[in-house]
Formats: sequence, structure tokens, C-alpha cells
Amino acid sequence: MMVMAPLERPTRFNELKRGLEGITQRVLTQTLRRLERNGMIQRRVLPTSPVGVEYSLTPLGESLRKQFGLLYDWTVEHSGEIQNCQRAHDTRIDA
Repeated sequence: MMVMAPLERPTRFNELKRGLEGITQRVLTQTLRRLERNGMIQRRVLPTSPVGVEYSLTPLGESLRKQFGLLYDWTVEHSGEIQNCQRAHDTRIDA
């Protein structure tokens, strides 16, 4: 759901991908499809050559902007601690 955080304006797929470090094209595509199905974002095909696609928040998705922003900020703030926990967990599992 962190895909919604950078959608402050209509955004093309590749721009979204560049803004989400570490996400694969496949995972981003699946996530966008799920968010579209759930009514959080809308997909618009652009009449360009080659054909482009842009995504934007729907009113329902926009109603969650503040909450997602808080979650996103928390995740960024605690990313080091989260990574340390992941490494510790993985070390225990591999041992």
C-alpha cells in the first residue's frame, strides 16, 4: 500500500517505479491492479505513442492520504530498526 504515498498527482508507471526503491515491475503491477480493484486508485491510458498509463488516487484513496502519510513517515523513521530486527530474525532462522 506504500505505492499510494507518492501519488500526490497523476503519475506514470515508470515514475512510480523510480520513486519506490527496490520494488520490481511485477510487484508494482500487481499492487496497482489490487489498489485499482479496491477503488483506491484509477488507471488512465494516455493517447501517446507508445501508449502510456498514469495512476491517480480516487476520492476513496484520497480519504486515506493522511493515514498513509503517517504510516509512510513512521516506516522511514524506523527503517534502520526494522532492518536490524529482520537481520536478527534471519540469523536465528538460519542458525
